[in-house]
Amino acid sequence: MTTKSAAAAARATVYGYPRQGPARELKKAIEGYWKGRVGADALRATAAGLRRANWHELADAGIDEVPTGDFSFYDHVLDATVMVGAISERHRFAVEADALDGYFAMARGTQDVAPLEMTKWFDTNYHYLVPELGPGTVFTADSTKQVGELKEALALGLSARPVLVGPVTYLLLAKPAPGVAADFEPLTLLDRLLPVYAEVLADLREAGAEWVQLDEPALVQDRTPAELNAARRAYRDLGALTDRPKMLMASYFDRLGDALPVLAGAPVEGLALDFTERAAANLDALAAVGGLPGKRLVAGVVNGRNIWVDDLEKSLATLGTLLGLADRVDVAASCSLLHVPVDTALERDIEPQILRWLAFARQKTAEIATLARGLTQGTDTISAQLAANRADLASRATSALTRDPAVHARTASVTAADARRAQPYAERAAAQRGSLGLPILPTTTIGSFPQTAELRAARAGLRAGRIDAAAYEERVRAEIQEVIAFQEKAGIDVLVHGEPERNDMVQYFAEQLTGYLATRHGWVQSYGTRCVRPPILAGDISRPEPMTVRWTTYAQSLTGRPVKGMLTGPVTMLAWSFVRDDQPLADTARQVALALRDEVNDLEAAGTSVIQVDEPALRETLPLRAADHAAYLTWATEAFRLTTSGVRPDTQVHTHMCYAEFGDIVQAIDELDADVISLEAARSHMQVARELAAHGYPREAGPGVYDIHSPRVPGAGEAAALLRKGLEAIPAERLWVNPDCGLKTRGWPETRASLENLVAAARTVRGELSAS
Repeated sequence: MTTKSAAAAARATVYGYPRQGPARELKKAIEGYWKGRVGADALRATAAGLRRANWHELADAGIDEVPTGDFSFYDHVLDATVMVGAISERHRFAVEADALDGYFAMARGTQDVAPLEMTKWFDTNYHYLVPELGPGTVFTADSTKQVGELKEALALGLSARPVLVGPVTYLLLAKPAPGVAADFEPLTLLDRLLPVYAEVLADLREAGAEWVQLDEPALVQDRTPAELNAARRAYRDLGALTDRPKMLMASYFDRLGDALPVLAGAPVEGLALDFTERAAANLDALAAVGGLPGKRLVAGVVNGRNIWVDDLEKSLATLGTLLGLADRVDVAASCSLLHVPVDTALERDIEPQILRWLAFARQKTAEIATLARGLTQGTDTISAQLAANRADLASRATSALTRDPAVHARTASVTAADARRAQPYAERAAAQRGSLGLPILPTTTIGSFPQTAELRAARAGLRAGRIDAAAYEERVRAEIQEVIAFQEKAGIDVLVHGEPERNDMVQYFAEQLTGYLATRHGWVQSYGTRCVRPPILAGDISRPEPMTVRWTTYAQSLTGRPVKGMLTGPVTMLAWSFVRDDQPLADTARQVALALRDEVNDLEAAGTSVIQVDEPALRETLPLRAADHAAYLTWATEAFRLTTSGVRPDTQVHTHMCYAEFGDIVQAIDELDADVISLEAARSHMQVARELAAHGYPREAGPGVYDIHSPRVPGAGEAAALLRKGLEAIPAERLWVNPDCGLKTRGWPETRASLENLVAAARTVRGELSAS
């Protein structure tokens, strides 16, 4: 049993908390501001109220030190860009004219100015805005936000710790600005950036900060000796400052590897490390370097990325081992709680016993506080919590929900041949050209169309019982009719039905598969004001009946042009869900793939000639360490092929990926063996097309020419220019024309104009090709 004297100083803390509010109050306020219905002062007041509520909630739960600066109107990396004054040249005028509008211009763009590029935050489904830097970048400190939010928390009588993106991670996440040589390395700007961080640290100390947290998650990735040396130099210099708070360097998401000795040896006062399963090697590595004598260790033992209750006794054992490795051991989640929903107490539709298996942000803070109390005061003081936790873990392990013998028998019978198309691509391509009869540079969209106010009202009415299922389905049919009619009139070649019946590309399927749980209020921020409700994959997966055939065949009955069947792939179904942690991911992926395979085969049998299986999460789920890549990509690509390999050669299989760095998975993209892939490319100016060409990718591809995450409407000339760039890398007979992603978040006016321009661009470039 842990004794009180062994851990008298243990405190509970977190690195960040969900920003959106329990009812997505921040989303509603920001979108109201964009539409002119909410003023800037009212928006700021809403934000301040949410911060206060979060801090009080944390303190009431037993969190001894609350984070500040983690709150954001859009993205914390964008906040860091503002803090260091690295405003891109094209956004500078907007920022100088109005700081708030300029901030949103960087995030979303305007009709005249493109936004910053957006990509995934490490291997999560959160998106950050990529800093654009160059040799001429001038950094200037602006600590207004960081100081202001610290003062808010201190005024409430709370112990508060500002959280900043660390300077090394900030530069490693950046990219060369437009017009800067592609081989420019932002890390070369470190000496220019460190004095700005020094100024911010001094401002925070003057404002009353005792500690400041500097997040360096980029160091859990494979890093070169030069990059590790840069980290060593950065914290040597910052550590030598006299006018600063105590510094806590934080890493998360994986093991630190070679970076751990660098951080452990830095002249700073504390280190925050991830000790959950995927980063368990940090414990032995910390012992190997002699621990952190004289320093503070914040131990991330509660998983901040998943929603299962913690094994408290296991975490206490880890904490007990760590006691001898640092001067003080505090307790935290493994990363910011930004990645989980707010509170399980809001869920009324999940069986109470199953709900006890789950821990959202509020429950995780209670777990952290319990562990800190047990570590400090002894396990006798938390005996009731430990007993309840054991019962909850046992309930989950023995539940019939988690295991279906028929599913296991089917997955065990899968052979290698089941995950391979029967014909090589060349034969399939010839058969598809003959059956589809598409023009050169065929146009299509990615799947979803705008969800209208009428559709949302109908969905809400169905949930509330104000309308019946027949009335709702009539609304869905009307939406599909409008989408099909527009696409035909616009001249799009391969149509979609627009997905009006779908609330979310993962949740829609999860609600129709066994083994999944759906939440009502489990919102998590994906980017900006875009929130998603990841379903909970709790048990074995099977498909009781067809999920998409009915609406796809209805749409096809309205047109003579091909209508794509639209499915979400197995890897994305895992990545954008909270996944069970009691069996290997590869086993779960195979179960999902077999359920989707049944759907693919049913779509084909119903006459669907083009079937798209989206895998936008393939890259984001790639492990952060190269040593782990091969095993992941083997099961991930097999799961996709298992989903799609049961169809005839004349059935064209598409896939789609977006908002990630694709260069390091081009071989895996090839191994998916999809006939056509569409990818985000507009913000990166066709970079992925060049990467595909460099690899020798042999199949058809549609690098996007319309950035759907911005409200601006790209002109036909702009889209045509991107197409010509695409043609420099991909031959015309294999190039498709499409947006970057689905159109669900856009409005109809901008969608109509943008797609009409997209079709016009395709026609223009086709004319140029025929004339050449």
